[in-house]
Amino acid sequence: MIQQLNLDFRHIADMPEFYRQFAALLDLDDGFGANLDALWDTITSEITLPLHLSLQHWQQHADPQQFNDLIILLKDAEKETAGAFRLSLV
Repeated sequence: MIQQLNLDFRHIADMPEFYRQFAALLDLDDGFGANLDALWDTITSEITLPLHLSLQHWQQHADPQQFNDLIILLKDAEKETAGAFRLSLV
């Protein structure tokens, strides 16, 4: 069964808030590093897949460019996991 996670960027001001919400949704422990390297490790080797992550309203964010590296990493993780991790940008 595919786990579905939704993050609404109307309620995410910046990357630290993204990491907080991502960690809370996945019930990650306090050891989660809250950086792109930790996010990569978590998605590609530490969580149970399949997982579908939907990023909602990120393009309407006041400063969507601050999330460019995040989007690139998530798209790369999708390829790395052969689609077991799926990303939707809505």
